[in-house]
Amino acid sequence: MIQKYTFGNPLPTESVITPVKKAEGMPEYGKISLTEGFTFLYKMSPDDIVYGLGEANRGINKRGFIYTSNCSDDPNHVEDTVSLYGAHNFIIISGKSTYGIYVDYPSALTFDIGYTRIDELTITCDDANLDFYIIDGDNAYDIVKQFRKIIGRSYIPPKFAFGFGQSRWGYKTKEDFLEVAKGYRENHIPIDMIYMDIDYMDGFKDFTISDEFSDFPAFVKEMKDNNLRLIPIIDAGVKIEENYDVYEEGVANNYFCKREDGTDFVAAVWPGYTHFPDVLNPEVRSWFGAKYKLLTDSGIEGFWNDMNEPALFYTPEGISRTKEAMKEFISLQETVDSVWELRDRLIHLANNPDDYTSFYHNINGQMIRHDKVHNLYGFNMTRAAGEALQKLSPEKRCLLFSRSSYIGMHRYGGIWTGDNKSWWSHLLLNLKMMPSLNMCGFLYTGADLGGFGADTSRELLLRWLALGVFTPLMRNHAAIGTREQECYRFEQIDDFRHIIGVRYRLLPYLYSEYMKAALNDDMLFKPLAFEYPDDTMAANVEDQLMLGNEIMIAPVYTQNAKGRYVYLPEEMMLIKFLPDGGISKEILEKGHHYITVPVNVVPMFIRSGKCIPIADVAECVAKLQTEHMQLIGYKDSSYILYEDDGYTRNYNMEAHCRKL
Repeated sequence: MIQKYTFGNPLPTESVITPVKKAEGMPEYGKISLTEGFTFLYKMSPDDIVYGLGEANRGINKRGFIYTSNCSDDPNHVEDTVSLYGAHNFIIISGKSTYGIYVDYPSALTFDIGYTRIDELTITCDDANLDFYIIDGDNAYDIVKQFRKIIGRSYIPPKFAFGFGQSRWGYKTKEDFLEVAKGYRENHIPIDMIYMDIDYMDGFKDFTISDEFSDFPAFVKEMKDNNLRLIPIIDAGVKIEENYDVYEEGVANNYFCKREDGTDFVAAVWPGYTHFPDVLNPEVRSWFGAKYKLLTDSGIEGFWNDMNEPALFYTPEGISRTKEAMKEFISLQETVDSVWELRDRLIHLANNPDDYTSFYHNINGQMIRHDKVHNLYGFNMTRAAGEALQKLSPEKRCLLFSRSSYIGMHRYGGIWTGDNKSWWSHLLLNLKMMPSLNMCGFLYTGADLGGFGADTSRELLLRWLALGVFTPLMRNHAAIGTREQECYRFEQIDDFRHIIGVRYRLLPYLYSEYMKAALNDDMLFKPLAFEYPDDTMAANVEDQLMLGNEIMIAPVYTQNAKGRYVYLPEEMMLIKFLPDGGISKEILEKGHHYITVPVNVVPMFIRSGKCIPIADVAECVAKLQTEHMQLIGYKDSSYILYEDDGYTRNYNMEAHCRKL
């Protein structure tokens, strides 16, 4: 059962699309105070587990820390970071009382989950204008399914998007992309996509192509003829430049966010000073989304939207304030405090809270200050693209994912988990985020494998790829100035060829389970406790996940490890994909086990009584053969395979399922 409580005058976010009748009075659980903003207080019992928050830091169980939903560009996130790129305000308390909470509030919202006081869950925000949902259910998994029903079906990408992709900030010329294509194809490492970061543009201007790419449509076709799709980036800021059509149209039609005085808001990102399309305005969404046609007309079939928190490097006002502070600093005798104050001022030029309070959106004719709706920007930029792409190609799926998001954006695109680092801790964080993201509707997800910032190691990349084998978005991505981490650049290339090959062997199963989850408003990744609610040990496992309905994954995530400990909630079959192409099978009884996992082996577990289909390795999705797959798992078991054309929007469970 779902109850909706409305406080004040909430701004419609369109995150919930199934009407829920408003309840009277106050929620049964917890206490609500409206004296200073909004506060919800719930006394937790000692054994309560708190799931959710989508793209958030720390563990699957969120208890013991504080989290703020406030979309933030923070590539150096560490253990005490409280805000990441997404804002996903859905949690489930599982314990003495089991219920879900969704707070539909588009500004900064803080969840203190046993941080200030170990037995108190508090949810606070500055304005008491929000919709507050309480969801009762039989268990945590049931509550997720109810929530997913009211927020709408998850985005479904084309099948090629389940292939492996290579990316790097720094590919600047046609020759750079051809070198990557050659490196993978000549070494027979499977790949389907090469991503185009900001350097493909003319001066970092959206919807332009650098002169380095003469006859761009012909180049796109050349790559596609080699079963490689180019996936360009689109940033949020539009460069201020005369004779640039996107800029001039936006100014002429008042399509950009405004300062309080009515002038267009200005902030710097990669092109220098830019304006930001007011994508919270439907007219602007339609205009901005239509610009993707320039690239789809060239044959492009996928995009990734970036910098859409929105990230702000600095503003003219911020620079002016800093220059005044520097003048004052120069005129005085420096002290430790004054030096540190100047340092902090320079550090906080980017994404400064003052700048987010200095511009406005036109929402239904009303000027709304940006910080009041900050978490909706990335959602609506991707909504603009998603709606436009469906109009441009009504029957054809397009790959689309974003850095920033809010619940509701899951209907239009996926997400990657933002700029990360080549750290083992970020590999583990990738694993722990997956079920929480699925709870909030985001099924097409993944992290930058190997790490975006810093220098990866061969071992870290191999271990991260062995996790990425299972995530819907499987992309190796790195920042300019870091170690080149394309798989063919490392010694013993056979290991990389093998691990990525495992992805393609599993791809029919992974695609099938993804489609079942999307079409049934279900999860692809689940905590063990969702499948084994009566197993107290399973509830404490944070580094293993159930995937689909048949398997459990338990990747290695520590440096120099020869294997790892696992907990099996029931008898399972340990499967190892071996570097010689073989598959080892071993039935293990319920309980704790240590398994050896060499760096070139991909392990997984098949649940008792189940099996999954395995295909032969292919170098791209188009060459996968699914007619004569082998089944691995328990004898006399069967599997229902969902398989469609992977291209159109013709989804039909009955028509596209067959028993193996």
